[in-house]
Amino acid sequence: MTPVSRMLFAALVTAPVVVVDQWSKFLVLSEPRFKALDCLDPARPCGGIEISAMFDLTMLWNRGMSFGALQSEGVMRWVLVAVTIGIAVGFAVWLTRATRWLTALALALVVGGAIGNVIDRIRFGAVVDFLDFSGIWRPYFFNYVFNVADAAITVGAVLLFLDQFILSRHGSSAPSPARGR
Repeated sequence: MTPVSRMLFAALVTAPVVVVDQWSKFLVLSEPRFKALDCLDPARPCGGIEISAMFDLTMLWNRGMSFGALQSEGVMRWVLVAVTIGIAVGFAVWLTRATRWLTALALALVVGGAIGNVIDRIRFGAVVDFLDFSGIWRPYFFNYVFNVADAAITVGAVLLFLDQFILSRHGSSAPSPARGR
């Protein structure tokens, strides 16, 4: 991939992730049944929409990182913003140097997801989560509520793992779309 094709590829992946993430969160914040802005106050419960035994739309403010780990408020909120921005910048720099399209795709997904969640954290002090698949995990007492940005980060991380630790070890690198192989 040439530097120009890498940047174009990155923009074509990153921008839609951010747009779809923010649009979906806008829809959630606009839906009265979620009581989203009211439940920014932790003492007030959020709402939801029951869809099925396995999947619901459940409003949740995530003040931490993945799976709600490292809950942060006050100054720690800004530390988390800075750390997330630092990681996104580091991945973006790596993206500008990526030679394989799978590496570029993975990094662009992670960067787009990080940007989407940072926007929320700056605006609200927490991230809007609403895709609730905890019905699948209820027997294990595991709640998993996430958003589009989280999904992009997760898919990007899995692709990055595959690319860096599995495909690169076997000498398999899929051809770059810029080279047309």
